[in-house]
Amino acid sequence: MAFSLSATTSASTSSALAVDARSLNNLKYQAGQNNPEATKEAAKQFESLFMREMIKSMREATMKSGLFDSPQGDLGADLLDQQLSVQMSGRPGGLSEAISRQLAQQLMGGDVNLVSPSTLSLARPAARSAPLSTPAAPMGPAPKGRDDFVQYHQDAAERVALDSGIPSSFMLGQAGHETGWGKSEIKNADGSTSFNLFGIKAGRGWTGKVAEITTTEYENGVAHKVVAKFRAYDSYEESFRDYARLINDNPRYDKAQASARTGSSSAYAAELQKAGYATDPAYAKKLGGAIQSALRAQQTQA
Repeated sequence: MAFSLSATTSASTSSALAVDARSLNNLKYQAGQNNPEATKEAAKQFESLFMREMIKSMREATMKSGLFDSPQGDLGADLLDQQLSVQMSGRPGGLSEAISRQLAQQLMGGDVNLVSPSTLSLARPAARSAPLSTPAAPMGPAPKGRDDFVQYHQDAAERVALDSGIPSSFMLGQAGHETGWGKSEIKNADGSTSFNLFGIKAGRGWTGKVAEITTTEYENGVAHKVVAKFRAYDSYEESFRDYARLINDNPRYDKAQASARTGSSSAYAAELQKAGYATDPAYAKKLGGAIQSALRAQQTQA
């Protein structure tokens, strides 16, 4: 290793948030040394900032009882929020992994502008920031098989994860489950791919392209074949972004969105099934397994 963080720096960055200018500058300097561990730590700290702002906004939206309200109580709650946000950051498949990769890419081309998230931006999930980089999107068809499928869609999933807050492993796992890891994509009438990775149907409000296929639906636990219309896109990344908009903007999936931000794949899958994302009674169990499989593939490729 070219250099190692000092004991003091390691202790401070692993147990506290970068909430002041000196800490931010220190993280920026460490990441600027092109050291993988320093970049990873900087990403973890910014995920902590994000989580702290989210917890703060949730607490402010909750009605207070008035019984124990005091400056001391507010300080205690703030310290608890800080500790909780640190504990929740840096988990496999979370935002820190995507942030770390983006930091590494940016450092190869120049300086990094480290800016902490704002509570206002968290309160308005419909406002999406532009991706840090916009390389040409893969135009398919995607390779078949879990490892190749995950590697092929990894970049698009991570860009959307940064914008949406949904971990890339969650989206890759669901895309893999819906398509059989690329083996059964939804096709257009001419046999070309519709780029629909998530099985999102074309409802009455959809004005884009459509692919019509025969699919399996469950009614009272009994499977039967039906002809249904599905959304069609111009690229796989467009499919990822439409899926993220559906989860973040539709109140029906509010609980699933909250579960995504905790990093719990099983809770996320369960909430999607409860919200009616699919009619398969075993959907949550199957999806949870697919997300874990996608996460293992990501860790193998890292």
